[in-house]
Amino acid sequence: MAAAPFTIPRLIGHRGAARHAPENTLSGMRTAALQGALWVELDVKLTADDVPVLLHDDDLNRTTNGHGPAAQMDFVEMRKLDAGSWFSREFRGEKVPTLAEAIQAAQLLDLGLNLEIKPCPGRDEQTAGIALSLALSLWPADRPPPLISSFSVEALEMAKTVAPHWPRGYLMDKVPANWAEIADRLDVTTININAKRETAVTVAAYRATGRQVLAYTVNDKNDALRLFTWGVQSLFTDTPKGLLQGLTGRG
Repeated sequence: MAAAPFTIPRLIGHRGAARHAPENTLSGMRTAALQGALWVELDVKLTADDVPVLLHDDDLNRTTNGHGPAAQMDFVEMRKLDAGSWFSREFRGEKVPTLAEAIQAAQLLDLGLNLEIKPCPGRDEQTAGIALSLALSLWPADRPPPLISSFSVEALEMAKTVAPHWPRGYLMDKVPANWAEIADRLDVTTININAKRETAVTVAAYRATGRQVLAYTVNDKNDALRLFTWGVQSLFTDTPKGLLQGLTGRG
């Protein structure tokens, strides 16, 4: 069976639905789906024993009841942590999910994925190689491929080697002068930008390369409308339902 076409929706749930459920969790994915998101963005890094998990920060302090660098904790120990009660009592006992669990959940929820490779320092190629090798082995052939993005050029170079047919997104915050050369070398499909840093002129320059432009993180209707007017294709949002309602006028 042929793979479904790769189409990016107008809104993507940021780390699930980060305003409404703990980020990078299975509950966050479920919340985003219930709010009408068609895709979610998730951050992937490795434990000390090379298990790909969903986690944004290099340390465990902010989003779990653990402490210290994520790269120094084995998965068995990380699995004991509470990744939900920091957000609210409703999510007490939430676990740090594996990438494998997230892929399974995406299939059950019929969600597309943007997998951001978020390596701990010095683990760029290793994180991309291990995570994407696993993802390739689990991804159904008849589903649209995930978008693989990263701020790390080294991670995207590895992604190009390990999963050459999966689309890649070049994430930028402070834009380097040679961004166009990097985007060409990595053969990226999308350029993912910080909405607060860009203008109509810079968005036009990105679009002139023939690539789709995605912007993070947008929760306000007026900001969203302005970015769409500039030609941004898709927005990452912490509140899928709220932004959908704002843009459609439905209460």
